[in-house]
Amino acid sequence: MHWHAYQWTGPGAERADEADRRPTSPGFSTSPLPPMRTGDWLLKPRSRIAVTFAEVAPAVAWLAGEYGKTRTALLPPERIPVEERLETARDLLLRGVDVQWGEWLQGGRFVTLGVICCSNRHVPHPCPARGSSPALPES
Repeated sequence: MHWHAYQWTGPGAERADEADRRPTSPGFSTSPLPPMRTGDWLLKPRSRIAVTFAEVAPAVAWLAGEYGKTRTALLPPERIPVEERLETARDLLLRGVDVQWGEWLQGGRFVTLGVICCSNRHVPHPCPARGSSPALPES
């Protein structure tokens, strides 16, 4: 199993455009918006993959790093301690469950950070990184 990381930051109001957040929409693949279902990230173009991981520890470290970059812009209060988030993410990823965090930021912005299992049991989508190149980028 391996994992692909995705992220989006933008005006939170744009998330209301549910049509372009569903794979059945003609604009889905070109829309920068995060999908409604986490596993549908795998249907986005390969260029949307921030990084690919062969092991859980670097995936959790990526989540910690990206979350840390937005932490000062979070709307208070921070409801879930970061240590608890990371412990839960580690457990879920090891069991093949996607992890996606979404948080409101100051100024009406929203951030989404996701680590999606490429052997996804929730959606039947093929791995986007296995298209033309047999080797996966390592992190």
